[in-house]
Amino acid sequence: MTAYDVDAVDRFGTDRRLSRRAVGRAAVGLVASGLGVIDIAQAASAQDTATPALDTATPAASDGSDRAAAIVAMAREGMARADLRAVIVRVTIGGEEVVTDALGESLRGVPATTEMHFRNGSVAISYVTTLLLHLVDRGIVGLDAPLATWLPSLRHADRITLRMLANMTAGYPDYVQDEGFVTALYADPFRQWAPEELVAISLASPHLFEPGTNWGYAHSNIVILGQTLEAITGTPMATLMRENIFDPLGLYNTHPTSTAAIPEPVLHAFSSERRTALGIPPTTRFYEESTYWNPSWTLAQGTIQTTNIYDMTTTAEAIGTGALLSPESHRAQVSPNLIGFGTPVEGCATCTAQTEAYNYGLGLVRSGSWILQNPLFGGYGAIEAYLPSQKIAIAVATTFGEQSFGEQGELLHPRASWDIFAAIAAYLAPDEAPPPRRPAA
Repeated sequence: MTAYDVDAVDRFGTDRRLSRRAVGRAAVGLVASGLGVIDIAQAASAQDTATPALDTATPAASDGSDRAAAIVAMAREGMARADLRAVIVRVTIGGEEVVTDALGESLRGVPATTEMHFRNGSVAISYVTTLLLHLVDRGIVGLDAPLATWLPSLRHADRITLRMLANMTAGYPDYVQDEGFVTALYADPFRQWAPEELVAISLASPHLFEPGTNWGYAHSNIVILGQTLEAITGTPMATLMRENIFDPLGLYNTHPTSTAAIPEPVLHAFSSERRTALGIPPTTRFYEESTYWNPSWTLAQGTIQTTNIYDMTTTAEAIGTGALLSPESHRAQVSPNLIGFGTPVEGCATCTAQTEAYNYGLGLVRSGSWILQNPLFGGYGAIEAYLPSQKIAIAVATTFGEQSFGEQGELLHPRASWDIFAAIAAYLAPDEAPPPRRPAA
């Protein structure tokens, strides 16, 4: 829940309430990072600064050990450049390991290891839409069925379809752009939020656009989709995830949680992002542990999960190949159908045009030929990505060092995981490297 560029009414704490401008900018950070979400460059392009690309000019490796060493070197370079506390990286090709390694520390004096668990954030969205498509394959529901069939009391439920929730074209406001929500979240990051609270906050604001006419990321869509899938099946989402996703894929280190708990061993995270919200001046050192901040606000109940780097690469390959879906449903999930769709909307931090470099499928992102998800939340960053043509799976997990944050608590390198992934991708598949992201506005 990083607030990247928050302004307080009085930075020295005489008035610790967030101004309306501060709350709006905090919401951009929440939208961009909140475990569930689209990459920072889509939600707040001003943060997409012209950081030089990591070096990908390593000569072609003569054997597997050379290739593994080159990948670790890229991770190490990205770690130094962004002042990352830890980097865990794993790469497979055709299901065979190329490299798995951990750099840096979890806690002071405690090295990061490849077995450590962390929050997977928006990776879970691809599980949610895979579950939806699994029900489509079984003939239980149709993608274009109206939401009103199960949740008739929701606004525009007769005009919003399951597909619109999954591809972020429903138009529901994102509750993380609500002033009161942001203030409450930063005041108590350990608070347990109920899905009903989150949906109520979303519905208290007007619709962002007519259903199906634009694109705008909203956590609300996934919370509502989770409620809908529970209504369709009569089964809690945590059970649906275990029976239909985790067990079939062998994701034995991925666990849903109803609390802030993370199974041992834990990759610990730290953050300075509450600095301005708490009225702490830039001259005062502020860097707090965020490992156990409560993620209950981020996604649907039962889809808030922890994982490790092994399950991340397994997920990248499984989603990228459509292992659990029919060919038709797999195409529906991963096809870049929205390229060129969407326009900015006043008051919507994430309403934007879909591009070749970054476009949304059903619960996942495409960048060129790569299929991916890239969560960022409370001191954790990650990405998992798959290139179908060459069967390459890449997973990167990061935590941030104290110098990763600016004077106002803003994250200076929010795309650190992405940059490491992009360097590795360009090295392994130079002809299909992720397209350059659009420059800052």
